[in-house]
Amino acid sequence: MKRTLSFRLSTVLILYTGFILVIASIAMINATHYHFQMYGREMSEAQHSADSLNSHLEQAIIQSIGLTIGGALIISFVLSVYIAKRISSPLISMKNLTLIMARGKRDVRLPLKSLPKDELEELAASINHLAEQLEQQEKLRIAMTENIAHELRTPLTTLNSYLAAIQDGIWEPTPERIQSSREEIHRLIQLVHDLEELQIVNSIDFQFMLEQVSLKKSIDQVMDLMRPSFQQKGVNLEKKDIPNVCVIADESRLIQIWTNLLSNALKYTPEGGSVEVNGTVQLGVVQITVSDNGIGIPSADLPHIFERFYRVDKSRSRKMGGGGLGLTITKTLVERHGGQI
Repeated sequence: MKRTLSFRLSTVLILYTGFILVIASIAMINATHYHFQMYGREMSEAQHSADSLNSHLEQAIIQSIGLTIGGALIISFVLSVYIAKRISSPLISMKNLTLIMARGKRDVRLPLKSLPKDELEELAASINHLAEQLEQQEKLRIAMTENIAHELRTPLTTLNSYLAAIQDGIWEPTPERIQSSREEIHRLIQLVHDLEELQIVNSIDFQFMLEQVSLKKSIDQVMDLMRPSFQQKGVNLEKKDIPNVCVIADESRLIQIWTNLLSNALKYTPEGGSVEVNGTVQLGVVQITVSDNGIGIPSADLPHIFERFYRVDKSRSRKMGGGGLGLTITKTLVERHGGQI
């Protein structure tokens, strides 16, 4: 049974108060009993007058009450300091950890022995989760910076060598070399465009122009536009059963999703291969499948294919084209529509 922090604090305070009251009561009862015994013994011996004995009894009881209250206050102070330290200790640890995280160290964690039992342990688990997310984001940021530098370096280096060779008179500025330079410039423009697109779709201010869209019509439109590219490469593009249903979506973004998926399939399918688009409807859920008989994806790489700049081909051959952002943008668009990919 999970006990809340308020329940545990209430229990501690009740036990704490009860303990003080029991100790004080026992001390009072013992002191009073002792003084009354002495009072009775001295009365029986008649060594002092009744007024003197009553005065001494009153003073003794007052003294006992004072000592009892003083002892209770001391015990209360000690227990209060102990309880305050027990309560504040995890909060201080959390504060210190967040200060360490703020200084840039992301691999620190709060110790958790088991599943969270109260709000404080849940807070500690949340801070650990936040630290893990920040550490992951830092790794992604570093990787993204390295990838952007790599993607920019290759075309810029190529352009620089081309222009230097032409300037030094080693090469003639032939149409073929000018075309190669334009292709490198196009890669740079495409990379910048993809980065801007990714920033837009991830923005909290990004909004879709939602409307009823014919799913079959949008897929047919993209397939008709891309069919010449498939024919040029010698790849067969085949459409299976596409449900003739309408969905609430942004039509332009939906077309972008199909375009990205088909472009990716075309890119990694060799000449003579085939790409199929199929669809089903089950329990009100539409599933569209784009499959090909291309080079495939190793199982170890599947969890990472939607990461920014991730490439299965570690050699980063640029012959395939693309900057490694297409599937990332596609996944973001699908999820912002409430779907899964």
